[in-house]
Amino acid sequence: MHVPDDLRYTKDHEWVRQEDGRVRVGITDYAQDALGDVVFIQLPDPAACLAEGATLGEIESTKSVSEVYAPLAGVVSEVNTELADAPQRVNEDPYGDGWICLMTPTDPGQYSALLDADAYRRLIED
Repeated sequence: MHVPDDLRYTKDHEWVRQEDGRVRVGITDYAQDALGDVVFIQLPDPAACLAEGATLGEIESTKSVSEVYAPLAGVVSEVNTELADAPQRVNEDPYGDGWICLMTPTDPGQYSALLDADAYRRLIED
């Protein structure tokens, strides 16, 4: 499984990348592999204010439906609307074109509390 060193991760298999005061959020390579072929994504509402751990959206695959959780508290500032017509991008490029949303964190310090790449690798190996 590909686990980029420059990202942070949650125990629920979301990844987070800091970008100019905001964070980009998606699901990990491990998560997309476990889901199988993604066929639909329910994106969050733009401007939604979410608590850490709140449901951000849902991903439906040929195997199951899984919730995606907010990795930190904040406001959704942008969603990847291209996933509506091409949900398979989550499978093809989970850390690139398969991103789900951008959020503006209410407490940027929460980012450092997320798992680093080594901690996430240990999590998925267990």
